[in-house]
Amino acid sequence: MATETASRTRKALFDSHPAWMLALVIAALYFGRDIFIPLAMALILSFLLTPLAERVEHRLHLRRTPSVILVAIVAFGCMAIIGWVVAAQLLTVVDALPNYRDNIQAKIDAIHAPAKGPVAQAVRSIQEISNALSSGAPQPAPAPEVQLPSFRRMTRADLEKEILRLQAESQANTNKGPTPVMVVSPPVSETAYLGTILLPVVKPLGILAAMLVFTVYMLLRREDLRNRVLLLAGVGHINVMSQALNDAAERISRYLRMNVLVNAGFGAVVGIGLYLLHVPNATLWGVLVGLMRLVPYFGIWAAGSVTFIFTLAVFPGWWHPLFVAMMLVAIELLISNFFEPWFYGSHTGVSSLALLVSAIVWTILWGWAGLILSTPLTVCLIVIGQHIPQLRFLQILLGDDAELEPEAALYERLLAMDQAEARTIAYQYLEERSLLELYDSVLLPALVLAEQDRHKGDLDEVRTTYVHQSIAEIIAEVAEHKPAWPPSLEAVMQRAPALRCGPVVCVAASDYADELAAGMMAHLLERAGRDTLLLPSNALSPEILERLAQEKDTVLCLSALPPFAFAHARALCLQLRQQMPDQRIAVGLWSEQEDQSEMVVRFGKAAPSTVFFTMREAMTYLLGCENPRPAQMMPESSATGV
Repeated sequence: MATETASRTRKALFDSHPAWMLALVIAALYFGRDIFIPLAMALILSFLLTPLAERVEHRLHLRRTPSVILVAIVAFGCMAIIGWVVAAQLLTVVDALPNYRDNIQAKIDAIHAPAKGPVAQAVRSIQEISNALSSGAPQPAPAPEVQLPSFRRMTRADLEKEILRLQAESQANTNKGPTPVMVVSPPVSETAYLGTILLPVVKPLGILAAMLVFTVYMLLRREDLRNRVLLLAGVGHINVMSQALNDAAERISRYLRMNVLVNAGFGAVVGIGLYLLHVPNATLWGVLVGLMRLVPYFGIWAAGSVTFIFTLAVFPGWWHPLFVAMMLVAIELLISNFFEPWFYGSHTGVSSLALLVSAIVWTILWGWAGLILSTPLTVCLIVIGQHIPQLRFLQILLGDDAELEPEAALYERLLAMDQAEARTIAYQYLEERSLLELYDSVLLPALVLAEQDRHKGDLDEVRTTYVHQSIAEIIAEVAEHKPAWPPSLEAVMQRAPALRCGPVVCVAASDYADELAAGMMAHLLERAGRDTLLLPSNALSPEILERLAQEKDTVLCLSALPPFAFAHARALCLQLRQQMPDQRIAVGLWSEQEDQSEMVVRFGKAAPSTVFFTMREAMTYLLGCENPRPAQMMPESSATGV
């Protein structure tokens, strides 16, 4: 009992104070970075090596352990060889730099004191003005000569007086201020000296060793790790977590493979370009640029700057360095704007702004390792937000899909009183879809959103009127648009010609929003060739009801919008049933779908002939008038908000 109480207390604390949870996670990532950095690097590297290990295991018919060891030896061996060769070549280049001392000095002199051109003239003018100002300034007076006394010519008495005078001056100078003190550091022991030298080397080597161990373990026990994650998530969330793990593994593996291929191609193109420009050690600079480009944002500019500085030192003129800089910039722009979007596509699903922000955040937390791992870690966060509803804000903040649904975008523009943009959204939707889909997927859901806000008190009367009138104008404007009927409705219309069906009376259940929905349905029926009459709810006088009761083939179709759709429709249906118990009555509850047979039962004595929730269902029922679908045969669906 105490454990359950403590668990509920912790859960309530984190639920009511999510900022505390976020602060604890950030603190753990920062202070535990020595453990989390090699663990995260091993996790990302295992995503890259797992497909290769599985392929070796199946094709060479090896067991798990030999295949993983073979893949690890090849992968880390290639990394070590590349690192060793690049480091050795860089040391060779650094040793050769003194041979280009004249070129370096000439460029420094040219930068500081250009000989020709407007820049040189401006520099000379500034120097002349400076000399003129300095020549007019008063010169400091020369220091007086100090006549040292000649002790050989002094008598004993004069010598004693001179000694006393010098002592007095020395005492006066002593009283003027403290004597400067120089702090001398104690001698450093050999152990401390070795620690100072070896610590910057041992720490990266330790991170690499831990990463190697973690990677081999993850490759060997990947099923065990997956099962542990699924057990932590719980048996009820196995489906969600399994999809999340598979999605994350697929996205990150594809991204890493494409990233390695793109950067290798980038380095190869740069190396070929430098070779054609006769730059020494072109292969080295190509490999260096390709490797450094693995570091987002910073790596390419660091490697490009080093290459540019090297060409400045090697070549006597300025044209070769300028061509090298132009080539690097052109290739980078071409790769980043054309080839990378083509290769990557939407594989990562991360927005550009989120990549930049995540790179900054992970760099602050983990330094250079965080900068390298920022994109794969952000992809993991997006996958988590995509599959876990409580963390969906991660996908919204970091994902590249930030577009509103058409109905939400249209309603938002109407709230901003931007009818022109709302009309544009409707027409853009209508370019690719039918009029029936526009009503079902955009206009009706927008009306539902407006009605829900109005009944909650979040929408004032002025904006409500504006939204209703704007939607009415959009309906009137698209009335002439040729409807493209879905194939199912085309088949219904062919089986049951409209001339053999009775008229349909579309009745609004309550207010003007219901009347707008009824008007959409009436418009579709008219375009399908069905005789239709549109009536508001207050137009059902006793005379009209008596006349409708005499026309047995007439179908009364009630239209009601949430949130009080069922209450309004049931009240009106009860009134109609009292006047015409045998009349065919259909009710349109324009909301998310529910079980239609159960909904009919909920009406009780006022049960209609059928209930539908979309314009497609309404058109299917009303156009197929010879054999209407009974309520108990309707397909099951689920809904809320009625």
